[in-house]
Amino acid sequence: MVTTEARSPDRVCQAIEEYRVQLLPTTPTFLNMLLISEAYKTHDLSSLELITYGTEPMPATTLNHLRWVFPQVRFKQTYGLSEVGILPTKSQDSSSLLVKVGGAGYETKVVDNILWIRSDTAMLGYLNASSPFDAEGWFNTGDVVETHGEYLRILGRQSEIINVGGEKVYPAEVESVLLEMENIRDVTVKGVPNPVTGHMVIAIVCLGQWEDPTVLRKRIRRFCQGRLAPYKIPRLVEISQDELYSERFKKVRVSVEVPPSS
Repeated sequence: MVTTEARSPDRVCQAIEEYRVQLLPTTPTFLNMLLISEAYKTHDLSSLELITYGTEPMPATTLNHLRWVFPQVRFKQTYGLSEVGILPTKSQDSSSLLVKVGGAGYETKVVDNILWIRSDTAMLGYLNASSPFDAEGWFNTGDVVETHGEYLRILGRQSEIINVGGEKVYPAEVESVLLEMENIRDVTVKGVPNPVTGHMVIAIVCLGQWEDPTVLRKRIRRFCQGRLAPYKIPRLVEISQDELYSERFKKVRVSVEVPPSS
């Protein structure tokens, strides 16, 4: 195991080169930062054999870019929670977002598109709080999934789904499309209240270079037409000067006040 005093893309790449690291366990957000920084171009990462990613949905755009940059590396999706432990997983292949979850000591089921897990290694419970397990020991993960035979596609947290006039919008799907655009370094998509539709979609973007906000909004809407259903296209766009991730390199979806004119 190699630890670093900083977790910037450049320092991590430096450690991989110096110690000939074979496995990089990380998050989709960090991998996107790695692509943006292009730190992989200034370090020898030929020792890498496997990159595992988890904790949040992986945008298809990011995975495709990673496969192009690291053709010699195998990619594997991981899955785990504090309450039930780290589950064995098997990605359908390096280019796929489909994954098998579970194995010895774990049972899984999907109820109303929500993944439930029963585990031999589950925690006893929370301190000073009610148990998160039902009477039969099942834990509701809160993760919305699609089933594809033995495989699942994890779409995101149930609490992050945006409801636009009864239609569901998954932030990761919209983010994946916007990351295809020029000059958008990173993006977070969330819902904001709307008195007519319940919610509407807002995109908070980090840019590579300055761009007129009005021009950017029009460009985003034009780009999304034909790629996303109309209700999934961001109605509001905000440019952020701050990074859109936490210290654990996960997307931050906090409430943002947006002027009505946006």
